[in-house]
Amino acid sequence: MTTRRGAAPHRATELEQRFGDPYEPGNPLGFTAVLEADERAEMFADGESALDDYGLNAEFVPPSHGGRLDRMDDLIEVMRSVYRRDPALGLGYGAASFIASTNVWSSADPEQAAEVARLLLSGRKVACAYHELAHGNDMANTEFAAMPGPDGLLLNGRKEVVTNIRRADALVMFARTDTRRGSRSHSQVYVDKSALAAGSFRDLPRFPSTGMRGVQLGGIEFTDCPLDAGNLLGTPGHGLETAMKSFQLTRTALPAMMTAALDTGLRTTLGHTTTRRLYGGPVSDIPYVRTALAESFADLLLCEAFSLVGARALHLLPGQTSVYASAVKYGISGPLMDAVHRLSVVMGAQSYLRDGPNAIFQKMHRDVQPVGFGHAARAACQISVLPQLPLLARRSWSAPAATDPNLFRLDAELPELDLGRLTVNASGGDALGAALLALPDELPDDPGGKQLHSEAQHFGQELRRLAEECRSLPPRELTFLAEPASYEAVDAYVSALMAGSCLQIWRHNPDDPFLGRPDWVRAALHRLHARAGTGPRELPDDLVQELYGELLDRHAHDRSFGITNRPFSGR
Repeated sequence: MTTRRGAAPHRATELEQRFGDPYEPGNPLGFTAVLEADERAEMFADGESALDDYGLNAEFVPPSHGGRLDRMDDLIEVMRSVYRRDPALGLGYGAASFIASTNVWSSADPEQAAEVARLLLSGRKVACAYHELAHGNDMANTEFAAMPGPDGLLLNGRKEVVTNIRRADALVMFARTDTRRGSRSHSQVYVDKSALAAGSFRDLPRFPSTGMRGVQLGGIEFTDCPLDAGNLLGTPGHGLETAMKSFQLTRTALPAMMTAALDTGLRTTLGHTTTRRLYGGPVSDIPYVRTALAESFADLLLCEAFSLVGARALHLLPGQTSVYASAVKYGISGPLMDAVHRLSVVMGAQSYLRDGPNAIFQKMHRDVQPVGFGHAARAACQISVLPQLPLLARRSWSAPAATDPNLFRLDAELPELDLGRLTVNASGGDALGAALLALPDELPDDPGGKQLHSEAQHFGQELRRLAEECRSLPPRELTFLAEPASYEAVDAYVSALMAGSCLQIWRHNPDDPFLGRPDWVRAALHRLHARAGTGPRELPDDLVQELYGELLDRHAHDRSFGITNRPFSGR
């Protein structure tokens, strides 16, 4: 396994050790206790206490304010340790505060940022109130208002289906601050709930959910609630711009954290099929079962490879991540959901049981679904990418170009995360696409390079074909009114980025015992072809055996199934 200097890899391992063996029935932080809380539709209280002791909130606070948020890929690794145990704990304890605080770090004045940092570092929570049932992802039509009043602002309106809104100590709220239409009609406001006037707001009933049962989804309604005008975050009227920049962090990180649910689902399925006997032997001897396990493993590696590059791009290519973040959210959510569903077919009746040694599977199957719509729907991500494609085609896909190898090297250090460098539009910049065009001529002249050369050529040619198509897209086809064929251009572009990420990670980690082998890349790209309908659906037998053997080895040695191959449970 490729390693690097730095604190976060062993912070994640420390957290795994604190959690202990999840399959041990007597472990108060194990799956038995997680499922008991889920059955009660409650947050996992002992898990929250363990995260309090660890100080998880410090992972969401920049070092300049006393926290540990120095690298986005490190935050993702730490949070995967939580999501692998309980996705509801990951979202309900921590990720919800992360979503809210990104708006603060990117726009607030120093005093406001210091206040939020103190709140988080003392173990309290901040909720992000974007959502209104009437408008969903259509933030430009948000009705919740923070309009001028006699002594500052008056809050009026409702926010609904918001994680932790009742139990949070403070809120970051997206609000209309101008009655005129246009991009400068909304701002973000910071609300300290303890300072609100009595009777000026009320909590709305909880919204029960099928998955993430422990997450407290609630709402709030304000009626002429006074708020000091100094509680505006950033420049008045720039709320949508702040949100668009913050989405670049959350659309990258949240789906990447959720890959841990597939890791647990895959581990549970592997354990079940290797011990369950059918037709005179273990279920894992059935070719279909081994293929399904290997394909799901390939999907996990594909998703984590792309999310790793997306996370590192936030440091190295911040002017381009308005495209990459939406591509990550859109690109990995589909394979994640499909892989867990595939495993549920293998698990059969065991995938429905809410008790017993495999009961955690049904929870992971339910909890993974919000990756496709939570915080921002997959369709919203498509709409974010589509209008940028023609300019990308003209400015970045016309000539191959090398890019920073530190995007792909797992042992590489990164510059400080600078949210001030994020932009709402990539302005045609796409270093990953240009690097894919250059890749066929850069692959090593060895057996691995020769195996992957045709794949690099194929996806490079796809990008060139896409460039010709996108240059001629009419304006209507760059909006939500676009025909399905135009949305297919987003699919093709995201697939090219995913393929390039896998190929580049293989190329730039040659000494890694697993990542330096070409077979995992061949399998991941095969999955891309299968999803696009451009290749056979099932993995070839040699790749099935290679990936299945790797799964067994990692399972036996308590390693994660993801791209970093970290220690799993601290056993």
